[in-house]
Amino acid sequence: MEERNIREAVRLAGRKAKEASRNMAAASPAAKKRALETMAELLREKEGELLVANGRDLEAARLAGLDGPRMDRLRLTPAILADMAEACRYVADLPDPVGAMDSQWQRPNGLLVGRMRVPLGVVAMVYEARPNVTVEASILCLKAGNAVILRGGSEALHSNVALARLLHEALDAAGLPGDAVQFIDITSHEAVSELCRLDEYVDVLIPRGGESLVRAVTSQATMPVLKHYKGVCHAFIDESADLPQALEIVYNGKVQRPGVCNALECLLVHESAAESFLPMVAERLGSAGVSFRADERSLPLLGANAVPAAPDDFGREFHDLILAVRVVRDMDEALSHIAAYGSNHTEVICTRNHVNAMRFLREADASMVAVNASTRFNDGGQLGLGAEIGISTSKLHAYGPMGVQELTTTKFVVFGQGQVRK
Repeated sequence: MEERNIREAVRLAGRKAKEASRNMAAASPAAKKRALETMAELLREKEGELLVANGRDLEAARLAGLDGPRMDRLRLTPAILADMAEACRYVADLPDPVGAMDSQWQRPNGLLVGRMRVPLGVVAMVYEARPNVTVEASILCLKAGNAVILRGGSEALHSNVALARLLHEALDAAGLPGDAVQFIDITSHEAVSELCRLDEYVDVLIPRGGESLVRAVTSQATMPVLKHYKGVCHAFIDESADLPQALEIVYNGKVQRPGVCNALECLLVHESAAESFLPMVAERLGSAGVSFRADERSLPLLGANAVPAAPDDFGREFHDLILAVRVVRDMDEALSHIAAYGSNHTEVICTRNHVNAMRFLREADASMVAVNASTRFNDGGQLGLGAEIGISTSKLHAYGPMGVQELTTTKFVVFGQGQVRK
């Protein structure tokens, strides 16, 4: 497609979304709930069609040599579609945030001042080979009274087109504007560049994918961007940790799905626990195929699957069955390591010491900090949001998984009885 035509197509999508966003902001909670419940039913009824479309994407990706982690993110299965349908139902049942008053107070002159929840407006998403994002982003945006513009990766084009078609059908069935979901099916990178310049229509842009995608979008965007650069997640094993419990937490964080952003990438072990704990890690994780990039003190404790860590192995997102390991003197050194190499995504401490747990919660800077739990819980569904549009590692205006509440903002509303300023 010619550059001019790409620009016109993207601008048309922006204009339609902006117009639809006014109707979505005024939509009743019942209509939005009905649209999401209909989408859940359509995911069940159209399962066969969706799997056929996804099969076309998977075959093309296989022929193109797509790596294992990205193939995993691209694949739809009956179980994944069932989870997507359940997310639709869960979000449908959430309280509607639009119009809710966060707080109210009265001024000495009698004015009643409040903060009311309102939609962001038009949310644009740029994402890679994750067809589930098409549904999750849409249902959250719609529940929050927004319109959404979606530009998915070319690897998932057939899957995304099929899912967008169902979203339009669900909106129509609920009497809501189908234009509230705009899917850009142009695979050219120029379409992303045009979307990044669409601040006339787009209120916020959310890139979801690899670090290079996020940086490219951020560098071009003329509107606010909610960023998620990468997930360099750490677990610190304190000297007082329950070691068998900590082993399960480390195993789950690294092995369950190594290609996702909340997978464990670096293990920090207090020197008092290292000689007992690291051989346990070597046996349990090593037997699952994990290899270790170890510092000088941990290397002799990790067996045949360990090699000396290179300088860039700390602070690296492996997306694979590879774990960086370091022995630290104390919590001060663990927190300093996290400050130097972390990505503000997820940090975990395993400890039975309440004082240490509370200090770690306060001082570890991440969108989720956990005590005695896996990094894998930093996920909108797992934290009770129903689904997420992404995990923000920036702090304005959201930090962590972004659900319905995070897709709204607040405005001041004032109730008076004729007051004038003196």
